[in-house]
Amino acid sequence: MEAMNDDLDALRARIDRTNELLTRMLAEVAKTPSTHAIFVDAGYLYAATGRLVAGTEDRRAFDLDAEGLIEALIDKARQIFADSRLLRVYWYDGARRRIHTAEQQAIAELPDVKVRLGNLNANNQQKGVDSLIRTDLESLARHRAISDAALLGGDEDLVSAVEAAQGYGARVHLWGIEAPEGRNQAEPLLWEVDSQRTLDLEFFKPYVSRRAAPAYEAGTTRPAREDVRFVGAQIAAKWLSARGREALVELLPGHPYLPGSVDQDLLVEAEGMLQYSLRGQADLRRALRDGFWGHLQTQY
Repeated sequence: MEAMNDDLDALRARIDRTNELLTRMLAEVAKTPSTHAIFVDAGYLYAATGRLVAGTEDRRAFDLDAEGLIEALIDKARQIFADSRLLRVYWYDGARRRIHTAEQQAIAELPDVKVRLGNLNANNQQKGVDSLIRTDLESLARHRAISDAALLGGDEDLVSAVEAAQGYGARVHLWGIEAPEGRNQAEPLLWEVDSQRTLDLEFFKPYVSRRAAPAYEAGTTRPAREDVRFVGAQIAAKWLSARGREALVELLPGHPYLPGSVDQDLLVEAEGMLQYSLRGQADLRRALRDGFWGHLQTQY
């Protein structure tokens, strides 16, 4: 009987020690502030803000004050997650061969900002960005580095990223950009997140400004078709040097048509070299494209 009492006393002592440890652990957890991070899909951001504020999704047609906008997003998160601290802002964008542009480098140098780059194909489409977002969201949630994630994006491919983070206990809050018409975020993404918020025109207006169209003197002499064709070939040589044969292989099946983004780049650069507007000059535009394609086909 005495031995049984001793065992019970020992058991009670172990239970008391366990309860004491749990109490101390809970006290430490209570002292630890919650943490949030902001995840920005720059492709969605540029397209949606450009259409909303400047009336175009073409990045070359407007300027974005990324530093000012990032500060505004941080401030917005500070208001929403009042008792939480910011881990950092993750900025996801695409770049040729994942080499930072000057603009992306400037963003990467901002405090509390991490730039993560996917690739850009010949059609200026981002590749690999969604998988980067999923990897970061899942990793941070798994290691309890964040309790809340503010995700600025709209692609349905982000659903798996949201599910992965939620599986480890993080809450994911979807931030969207006001759409002039319809919706610019996939419905399956809206269904999966823990909360939704739309940032409106007034929020973005201070950070987006439309670029002035290049001016050409009215008296400029109309170039000959062969001169325009030669300029097209020059631009093709630079294009191929910058993007490589892999991009060329992606482009060739579309002959004689060029993707809209490539065609627009070709037009703008040619007008700058010629100092002559090719808008409304169908025959010269054809000569320009012929020169561009002609050079590329000789290199294949």
